[in-house]
Amino acid sequence: MSLSAPPTTAVRHLSAAAASRLLGAWHASGPAYLALADALRAAVLSGSLAPLTRLPSERELARVLGLSRTTTSAAYDRLRELGFATSQVGSGTVAVLPRSAGLPVRPQAPAGDGPLPPLSDPSGPIEMSQATPSAPDALHAAYERALEMLPAYLGTGGYSHLGLDVLREAVAQRYTDRGVPTSPDQVLVTTGGQQAIALLATTLVGRTEPVVVESPTYYHAIEALQRAGARCVGVPVGDVESLASAVHRTRARLAYLVPDFHNPTGRTLTAEDRETVAHLTDRYGVTVVGDETLTDLDLDGGTVPGPFCGDGTDNRLVSVGSASKSFWGGLRIGWVRADPQLVQRLARTRQALDISTPVLEQLTVVELLARRDAILPARVADLRERRDHLVGLVRDRFPAWDAPSPAGGLCLWTGIGRPAGQALAAAAVAEGLRIGAGPQFTPDGSAQDRIRLVYTGSPETLTDAVDRLERAWRRVAGA
Repeated sequence: MSLSAPPTTAVRHLSAAAASRLLGAWHASGPAYLALADALRAAVLSGSLAPLTRLPSERELARVLGLSRTTTSAAYDRLRELGFATSQVGSGTVAVLPRSAGLPVRPQAPAGDGPLPPLSDPSGPIEMSQATPSAPDALHAAYERALEMLPAYLGTGGYSHLGLDVLREAVAQRYTDRGVPTSPDQVLVTTGGQQAIALLATTLVGRTEPVVVESPTYYHAIEALQRAGARCVGVPVGDVESLASAVHRTRARLAYLVPDFHNPTGRTLTAEDRETVAHLTDRYGVTVVGDETLTDLDLDGGTVPGPFCGDGTDNRLVSVGSASKSFWGGLRIGWVRADPQLVQRLARTRQALDISTPVLEQLTVVELLARRDAILPARVADLRERRDHLVGLVRDRFPAWDAPSPAGGLCLWTGIGRPAGQALAAAAVAEGLRIGAGPQFTPDGSAQDRIRLVYTGSPETLTDAVDRLERAWRRVAGA
């Protein structure tokens, strides 16, 4: 299968200094050109290096990284060989994403580089960076029931700018059942939770304005905020005093938190910390967004002290929810719970994007929410087994690592004992494994001694993944 990509035109440029910051500690044992190529390939796969970015010249990158030009030239040749770069006269070397991205390919070493570490390729790449579970057995039946409901909507134009009334009512009832009285006019249905975050960022944040976020935090939230022009100010996860100080110091009008089974650390805000956060809205006039997409995944039971929005009366406490983690990411259904006026503002913003969310999927989520008490226990039990399996493997294979078992959510925030998270992610790519490097989840590139591992795969897949991770670690540890 060819990994080549057709020539493309660069739409942005990466300086050598920016490339150095992006790559971080990329070194691994073996030929330097392979380690550099792996690091750049990992950056493309993770999204931190966007396709159609013109890479720095071989000479400039060699100078900044302290390498020979022969090494950077060989690394670029390797990227072109794998289909992750293309070159054009006048455009230099441009990063691209090939059609078969991530497949491990055994490198061919130039003369004099010595033997290469063996690379695995038994079954193609393993995705251990995307925290999305597979669909539950109940999904097919929910679609069938939604199809039975669909004829009632075929006489309309199919657009529901705020979401179908029946889904808005179901989401509002879900909040009410949790102790947050909510009416349908406080709910906007979005195309996934990610769109909900992007709409809030676009609507509430001006260019160069500060937004306070936890560090680390959900990578795509950082991305959405930065694309809206925000300057993300990071505070330690769970440190509400630092959060309050940052809001006061920067005069931020928006803060973004993941209060339940935080992505990626797995931490949950205590009841006292939630009260402190709620007081910030009155004290500083800040709007605080609580991303509750992981709330249903309480693997140890009873560890969520209460809903983020409290009694629901504070209009500056905004909740984001999603069907992706509780049910299935392919549904692409999310929502925002907010003041009705903010809901209307967000709806106007989304008109420039996709106008409305697909009807059939909305009806399917109505069915899933109605049966959530029957669906979620099995999902939680399954994820608990997978979490325990992965935690056991990591602790057994890497006894020097810090691998805490989270009470819920979908990932392990793992300390590897040295600032080599990016190098390990790059080496893992060469083994056919995709993991998240710690700096990817921070606004300032810190957490270089951390990686994020998700446990959504089957036990067999997780075992294979840890085998590959162990081989990658040997390359990095030997550097």
